Amino acid sequence: MAVSTSQYDVIIIGAGAAGLMCAATAGYRGRKVLVIDHANKPGKKILMSGGGRCNFTNLNSTPANFLSDNPHYCISALKRYTPQDFVELVDRHGVEYEEKAPGQLFCKDSAKDILNVLLTECEWAGAEIRMNTAVSGVQASGSGYAVKTTAGSLKCQSLVVATGGLSIPTMGATGFGYELAKQFGLAVLPTRAGLVPFTLHPELKQQLAPLAGVSCPVDASCRKQHFREPMLVTHRGLSGPAMLQVSSYWQPGDELHINLLPAQTVQDDLFALRKQKPQSTMAQYLNQHLPKRFAQAFNELQGWSRPLQEYRNQDIERIADTLGNWTIKPAGTEGYRTAEVTLGGVDTRQLSSKTMAVLEQPNLFFIGEVVDVTGHLGGHNFQWAWASGVAAGNEA
Repeated sequence: MAVSTSQYDVIIIGAGAAGLMCAATAGYRGRKVLVIDHANKPGKKILMSGGGRCNFTNLNSTPANFLSDNPHYCISALKRYTPQDFVELVDRHGVEYEEKAPGQLFCKDSAKDILNVLLTECEWAGAEIRMNTAVSGVQASGSGYAVKTTAGSLKCQSLVVATGGLSIPTMGATGFGYELAKQFGLAVLPTRAGLVPFTLHPELKQQLAPLAGVSCPVDASCRKQHFREPMLVTHRGLSGPAMLQVSSYWQPGDELHINLLPAQTVQDDLFALRKQKPQSTMAQYLNQHLPKRFAQAFNELQGWSRPLQEYRNQDIERIADTLGNWTIKPAGTEGYRTAEVTLGGVDTRQLSSKTMAVLEQPNLFFIGEVVDVTGHLGGHNFQWAWASGVAAGNEA
């Protein structure tokens, strides 16, 4: 019995944020579009993102919010499809949302609302979506591509790879997109986990263990990148937005520098306090500015037990330096298991920044997380998915 071959204008591998956005965009141009994915449901990462509420864009997103070995690559797509463009789409579908932190938009109800917008758009645009369909091989064929799948052979003029990165393998993440890129002669830059919690060496982990669940605002820095956001102590190490942000810049062996009191001028405070209330203790000072459990544990860790009048100027300078530049060397990160994104990926120097197409093979496109463009925490990665999906969808 002959295997049937279905012919499409565009086949998109991956039914995530970028793939669905691309499908609707291409479909509205009158293209016959098929989206295929090995998972059982589309948009799984959309549904779990933002604690199930999906931080779907950031109104302040600029190219400066992205990491890439080729930093100018993302500018064109981000300029042509802005956060405001996506907000207008969401508004048209009547989705209610709220701004939690400055610029960060979340669904008021559920991340399902964003997925439903994308699926509705795909339906209106006539794009077909087939789940539970794994790809076993792709070959260039004539002026297009032949795609072998578990549901038979498919053919298309344009092939879009929107397979995502390696983060959260339990959601079905694989390195398939990278393998495909290499098959077609593209360079793939080394990948690693980004926006991921840190693990600590046993001694520090044990010292901080009683603080699991405590969060405090800090200024965290690594490799000249600063983030003033909350830090969260966990059973395994350090997390929270500040740590996730710096993790994308951190390399094994690097130290993290954490200002525990970024809103205070600690040295001036302590000199004044010593003068006014010489019997005051560091514990009392820290209790005013840090969560009580954290203040107590950190104070004990440093052994600051005497009244302030017993500390000399240089002691106070040292204390202020410790609080303003708490330096730790993480053991590592939690890796892809909990990482929100994958750093590295398909080298963008081989892609058109206007269309996301491979320069040498104009009918082959790579979009979303599979390419070497990674956003900061706070909705930027979704904005890249929308912008790169639209750029490819307008051309594929």
